[in-house]
Amino acid sequence: MTDLAKLAIHTMTTKPWSLAKSVDAFARAGVGGITVWRQHLLPYGAAEGARMIKAAGLTCTALCRGGFFPARDATGRQAAIADNRRAIADAHALGAPMLVLVCGAVPELPLMESRSMIEDGIRAIEPEARAAGVALAIEPLHPQYAADRSAITTLGEARRLCERIASPWVRIALDVYHVWWDPEVGDEIARCGSAGLTAGFHICDWRVPTRDPLNDRAIMGEGVIEVAALRRQVRAAGFAGFDEVEIFSDELWAQDQDAVLARIIAAYRSLD
Repeated sequence: MTDLAKLAIHTMTTKPWSLAKSVDAFARAGVGGITVWRQHLLPYGAAEGARMIKAAGLTCTALCRGGFFPARDATGRQAAIADNRRAIADAHALGAPMLVLVCGAVPELPLMESRSMIEDGIRAIEPEARAAGVALAIEPLHPQYAADRSAITTLGEARRLCERIASPWVRIALDVYHVWWDPEVGDEIARCGSAGLTAGFHICDWRVPTRDPLNDRAIMGEGVIEVAALRRQVRAAGFAGFDEVEIFSDELWAQDQDAVLARIIAAYRSLD
């Protein structure tokens, strides 16, 4: 049976709840950590968010999300960089050790241009992240999102980007939903672990059939991802952080969130 001390839950997983409600419910359930999304933090501010999380005895694992660097013009790119700098400041004030980056893409731009803008954007904000003690965690997304959400689509691509930037403050958030299909995923997990690049580990499941490309993820064990096997590989590669449950699901968001939380905890306890 899996202990809950290393379980963290994203506030987007229980999207209908406020940050205050999520903090209270997660703490009462014995969950060890919380990953905070910026829209849930906004009504409170980072200082009050940090106070609530600390008072509840939770660990803040990350702030989500930064990124979205590509834009059609220089004004848009500079606006993205400015927004990421604000997110770094909020992550620092919140006590979050990392800012998760969904790197972005623009349908009208060639992928190589988007990838170049992503690298340029991360390089631009790295000094602020380093000064704040906040890691920038690149999250490669499933290729279905390459056109409009992230031009970084594989773990290998994210690793090579980290290697080019060569900063200990630029690392990777590995989400099983996005990488489970990759035939190279096992080798890449080992490479990332060996290089100390794995900063975060997100879990959920892939429903079959998937009814919506974004908001139809499943609780662990209710889809086709070998979550327990991937977690064993990540642990064997040296990652000792939290297992972060991140589930986007219109179906689950429409249900009683206390019941959804109980299902998530039961599914997590059943992981090998």
